[in-house]
Amino acid sequence: MTHQTTLWPGGGSKPARPLLLRELPATEQPRHRLTWLGPRSLATAELMELVMGASQADAGRRVLAAFKDLDALAKASLSELAAAGLGPAGAARVQAAIELGRRLVCQPAWEAITVNSPADIAALLLAEMGALTQEQIRVVLLNIKNAVVGVRLVYQGSLNTNVVRIAELFSDAIKEHCAALVVVHNHPSGDPTPSPEDVAVTRDIVKAGALLSIDVLDHLVIGQGRFVSLKERGLGF
Repeated sequence: MTHQTTLWPGGGSKPARPLLLRELPATEQPRHRLTWLGPRSLATAELMELVMGASQADAGRRVLAAFKDLDALAKASLSELAAAGLGPAGAARVQAAIELGRRLVCQPAWEAITVNSPADIAALLLAEMGALTQEQIRVVLLNIKNAVVGVRLVYQGSLNTNVVRIAELFSDAIKEHCAALVVVHNHPSGDPTPSPEDVAVTRDIVKAGALLSIDVLDHLVIGQGRFVSLKERGLGF
């Protein structure tokens, strides 16, 4: 049988466009393959289609193309996602899906964790805090055996332009009778190199801890995929 092609006005055949995801045979549809092969069998664009729904699959693929990688997508604001073609509802769905993934990775059972090194603290918070677009200070609360009691967000904003109230860092530790704590904050720039302000704040925190009989074990600065221990570098301790 002769295959007919569509001719362009100037002659020649029109190239076949790639099939949209929703035009694939049923057995090749992302939902079908996820059911039988699991979510790891799907490409990122296919996962995006399932999050968005088939009616917005094309918009989802355009948004993936607009951001250089998944990390950039995760850092995008609601308005940026909406402006990229998802609209307010679609942008909210994407952010909700990303947040669920973060919580699965970043919120372990605290009672099962004992801190023996700065890397143990980084393992708790690096993935989440390294993706933040705004600076935060958190304290990791520890009991007498260095087991994690909890993690508290105590401050949000730039250490360079705002005054950090040292007392707030110890408030939860005092309430929960904690023996020690670790201070953790992030650099949204991605570079975890401690600033002079970081060192000065650390020095004040260590002095306050000594007065309150709460051991400040370390101060970690988190960047993109890496961290710095001020204790290991002898900065502020």
